[in-house]
Amino acid sequence: MNTLSQHAREKLSAFARALVDQSAAKVIVPPQESREGFWFGAGNLSIGPDGAMYLIGRYRNFGDSRTGLGAGTRGLELAIFRSTDRGKSFTKIVSFSKSGLNNGKREVVSIEGAKLLFGDGGVELFVSTEKRGIAYPAGLEAFLKPGTGVWTIDHARADSVEGLADAAIDPLIECSDPRWLHVKDPAIHRSPGGETVLYFCTHPFNWSSANTGMAVRPAGSDSFGEPDFERFPRGFTWDVAASRVTGMVPVPPVGAFADRRQIFILFYDGAESLRKYDEHPSAVSRPRGYSCEELGGAAFSDEGLIGPIERLSQTLPYFVSPHGTGCSRYVDVLETEEGYYASWQQSQPDRSQPLVLNFVPRADVERILR
Repeated sequence: MNTLSQHAREKLSAFARALVDQSAAKVIVPPQESREGFWFGAGNLSIGPDGAMYLIGRYRNFGDSRTGLGAGTRGLELAIFRSTDRGKSFTKIVSFSKSGLNNGKREVVSIEGAKLLFGDGGVELFVSTEKRGIAYPAGLEAFLKPGTGVWTIDHARADSVEGLADAAIDPLIECSDPRWLHVKDPAIHRSPGGETVLYFCTHPFNWSSANTGMAVRPAGSDSFGEPDFERFPRGFTWDVAASRVTGMVPVPPVGAFADRRQIFILFYDGAESLRKYDEHPSAVSRPRGYSCEELGGAAFSDEGLIGPIERLSQTLPYFVSPHGTGCSRYVDVLETEEGYYASWQQSQPDRSQPLVLNFVPRADVERILR
């Protein structure tokens, strides 16, 4: 049960807003074209054993899943970049095409969110893709649109990032229950004790909402336990149609949190509808969020990542781009000794979504929390 005071909640909100500062964001990876429907992101930043910074994400070109992949190429490339200057510049070192991520007879038709996780045994890749060759549940077959597929999450492991290009791709999480049929967009965190917590997005067979599930891999184990598909369901106001956790960061034990070493901020994407609203002419005009143009929110748990979650952004979103549709999504935060690197997709005046980055020094974060 979360027991934070209002003062502590305000501190957490200030911390989250400092990380996802729309005005301070700098573009680090642009999409392939500067127009609506094109973006790069849905990945994470991490530090490799060589001390370099590694960035993974997917290039997405225009396409519409409602009518099938014939409307565009959509998620066409998964790319990994390296930075040796702490995020000032990035060089692409590994690239995966759709066919490079095929799993057996399952043909990848779109690449979705992915994450890298470094450990003593090398590096792991968690990647979600939309695949042909997976049937809809009995009685619901007609809901699978021609040219589309089912989303699942796969896993690969290698000694090095470059070695992932030739690593075996194995199934990790999928679901046949129509309530959570599609699973995608992994978000990962390994605790100091070695426990690995994996969050992921779920969609029902009819694409009426987006929610968040979770699976846990105990320390020393190679396998994740049974997923909890109801870990973080959609909210009640601005996030009534979607609540997709994309990143998490532990709160440093300073100030109001000096005695709390298991508290996390969780960042999530939300939307009022999966389709764009037609506003009433006298209504308050504001970004409402919809599929592929979600807005950003924050939540917290004071019992680690497997404890109860409580929203901070209960009434309105916290993170809205000042440009384009207002879209601000797929937040991920890398904590380092020097500070915090927050990355996310941010809508631009041309309505493209490049990956942007903001760095907040550790001293500034501690000042905020005190």
